[in-house]
Amino acid sequence: MKRSSVFAAVLLAVGSACSQAQTAGEATTTTPTGLQTRIFQLPAGSHPHDVAPGPQGQIWYTGQRRGTLGIIDIATGEVREIPLGEGSAPHGVVQGPDGKAYITDSGQNAIVRYDPASGAIDVWKLPEDSGYANLNTGAFDGDGVHWFTGQNGIYGRVDPADGIVTVFKDPKGRGPYGIAGTPDGDVWYSSLAGSHLGQIDRSDGSVTLIEPPDAGAGLRRVWADSKGDLWVSGWNSGKLYRYHPGSGEWDQWMLPGAGAKNYAIYVDERDWVWMSDFTSNTALVFDPVSETFRAVPGSGPDAAVRQILGRGQEIYLPESGLDRVMLVRIED
Repeated sequence: MKRSSVFAAVLLAVGSACSQAQTAGEATTTTPTGLQTRIFQLPAGSHPHDVAPGPQGQIWYTGQRRGTLGIIDIATGEVREIPLGEGSAPHGVVQGPDGKAYITDSGQNAIVRYDPASGAIDVWKLPEDSGYANLNTGAFDGDGVHWFTGQNGIYGRVDPADGIVTVFKDPKGRGPYGIAGTPDGDVWYSSLAGSHLGQIDRSDGSVTLIEPPDAGAGLRRVWADSKGDLWVSGWNSGKLYRYHPGSGEWDQWMLPGAGAKNYAIYVDERDWVWMSDFTSNTALVFDPVSETFRAVPGSGPDAAVRQILGRGQEIYLPESGLDRVMLVRIED
């Protein structure tokens, strides 16, 4: 049931990008220092979509085109795959408070849970009247309830205690994509097609919609920093946004270069903001204090880094176009 391959580990020189002033925040791009990268080659055709920290020393990834949960052992480089079921096409993965992997599986139209201790797999199908949701991403609230999004116009929740799945409709319809929990236990999602933020009321599942500064910005992913501010990627606008829930104010910065396509968002323990630009084939890290971007080039052409996550001084970049995961270590 499990397949393995030996990794290809390569230390890459982190390249520089041209320094240039930007409007909407006047951020600059500089050469990264104190960052090292290492590449894990995955089974051909994996198309790793999202990544997450697994048990200590492991990286989880969703093998979207192979219907698997991938497990990378960082120390040895071994890569294992766990088949998730017939028709599986997993999109997002996060680690729950119970240490298990929670996967949004668009192929099975279900939330799938994998227990790394026992190897058990639970499949919680969406209610039959939900239709095909095109499930995307999941996150946990402060009560340990798993919330998720579906691009076909839904968001929902499942309580691991009973496995009951409840689905709600986005008021604007198609688009719910990224989702994140905040330090105070609340949950927000972003809508790509609907181009809005949604603040979920955990008590009844209702949602309050927040509009961005730019119409049609294409808000793809969202993540909360340590202060509870929300960082959002603008896929259509090529911008990085910050929303302050307390004041309702927005900040915005243009990504470096022309025609940027900002896909991922992840905020690390330093409150540095990581994102991926499909146009320049780079992952970018943004320091909110200095308002400076630093660029980490893809390990090859058209790397297509999807959702970024990390743990401590480790950042995980899934290069879906190359069947690789890049590990970035912050050394300074």
